[in-house]
Amino acid sequence: MIGSRIYSGAPFEEMAGYARAVVDPPYVFVSGTTGFDPETLQFPEDVETQCENCFATIERALGKAGSSLNDLVRIRVFVASRAEFERIKPIIKRHCDAARPANTTVLAELVEPYMRVEIEVTARMALDAQGRV
Repeated sequence: MIGSRIYSGAPFEEMAGYARAVVDPPYVFVSGTTGFDPETLQFPEDVETQCENCFATIERALGKAGSSLNDLVRIRVFVASRAEFERIKPIIKRHCDAARPANTTVLAELVEPYMRVEIEVTARMALDAQGRV
């Protein structure tokens, strides 16, 4: 049975009828997350800031689920251009280096032209000393 759903409060979740993350122990599935800045309600122009915003939103969702970036098992990165991928590779490495998740990266036209990167992840939930979620 699927556990809880986690919402970030971004307007896109309500508009498209999805949750930021679904907790299905022992996994947390985080929806594709764009570079939307929840404080300014805007998309920054540069792909680096958008990428950092993706990871910040993902990290908050994972934290609510009792997980973290260190627990990643899968990451999918959708980026608008090869040149922008080169610019965000160090950011992805910094956030994923401890977990070393399986990775798929795709060059793709995203939903809106101002969206430069979208990231989706799967993580394991933290286990207690007895190996339970």
